[in-house]
Amino acid sequence: MRSPTPTDRFLDRKFLALKARAGRLLELTPRRVGLRPQDLPYAPSRAHFTAANKRLARIGAVIAGRIAHSESARDHSDPSQRLTAMAMIEREVDRARRTFGMLFEIFSQRGSDFAPALAAHDVIAADCYAAVRAVLPDIFDGPMLKPLTYMEHGFSPATQRRGVALARLLGDLNPFPVIRIPWDRDNPWQPVFLHEVAHNLQADMGLWQENATALANRLATGGFDPLVISIFRRWHKEIFADLAALLLGGTASAWGMMEFLAHPGTRALTYRPGGAHPTGWFRALMLAEMLRRMGFPEDAATVERVWKRLYDPARGHRLPPILLAAAPRAIPAVIDEIAYQPRRNLAQHALADAIPFTRQDEARIRRAGIGIAAGRMPRDLPPRFYVTASRVALDAGGDPRVVSALVIGHLAGLHTQREAAHRLAPATLAA
Repeated sequence: MRSPTPTDRFLDRKFLALKARAGRLLELTPRRVGLRPQDLPYAPSRAHFTAANKRLARIGAVIAGRIAHSESARDHSDPSQRLTAMAMIEREVDRARRTFGMLFEIFSQRGSDFAPALAAHDVIAADCYAAVRAVLPDIFDGPMLKPLTYMEHGFSPATQRRGVALARLLGDLNPFPVIRIPWDRDNPWQPVFLHEVAHNLQADMGLWQENATALANRLATGGFDPLVISIFRRWHKEIFADLAALLLGGTASAWGMMEFLAHPGTRALTYRPGGAHPTGWFRALMLAEMLRRMGFPEDAATVERVWKRLYDPARGHRLPPILLAAAPRAIPAVIDEIAYQPRRNLAQHALADAIPFTRQDEARIRRAGIGIAAGRMPRDLPPRFYVTASRVALDAGGDPRVVSALVIGHLAGLHTQREAAHRLAPATLAA
């Protein structure tokens, strides 16, 4: 065996330092992310920690294999080969660091003042899945981890669905759905949160491609221009999430979404080529059409009247003329196709069948909202309905701080009860 050269010794030290870093970020526990005993009622479930650690363990196994290979080849590798081998290890260490870091940030927030609000939103998200399971018990492919919410900067809520490849993780797959809530949008009356949950439902029900194809075929059969067809096809995911949010929360979801969409006319009446989100002008009109189809014509007419009072293309717009001209006929067809036509992946049910919403549900939400405004917390609503009941409470004159405290406190309490029950039972992965 030849004597090590200064270059060999230098590379040995680099390799030693790399090995020391390689195994440091391969496990997440409540204690490691800083959760105290009093934080555990709001913590991610044991199943979420398990899923995170399985993902880290897979990365760790790759790292260990590459380290073992590098050690066995050390004596007959030239410096260039050794640097390449270490770069390959470094890539996986970086992957572990990114995965660990993202999940650490999400999990550790359950030890902050935002923990009750995050736990409350977890309960809302889980209930949206429960609503679908109640109608179609076998629609999802077995048990699955519920979405987990976290706080981050950004103007709007957003989601990263289950199994999507994330650039942030060097193309690794997201182990469970995560929903971002902007720091200032943690109050319970944000129907746009239902919209983000709906994106996850859409993905988990396998509807993306089926909806896109069906919508394009419907518009083509209707004789619409190819540009109009391509635009609505590109918008189909966001339209689905808007329509599902109305089915999950009722008429107040439309008003909440409109608050989010209400910008100066230069934005609401400007078409963005290639954008995934419908232009605001069309989006609110689709909400109105959905309310009409759901059986709320008076609310639909009011929504349309308010939106057209705020925005009038006759005063100026930056919309494709052919799209603007097609809207009166295209919008009813789009709503019917996405929400009311059967889908194979829904066992020949429509979205409106999978998430039924009735006038009785609307009445319950309105009664609950009036009670919340008066300081009385109704405890018999499905958690998803508290989103819109909170908005009704604000319309009825409720103090925003009181409404938020009542609703978040109640829903966070439900999270505490459920997690306590799971800790006493075998680990589950129920949505």
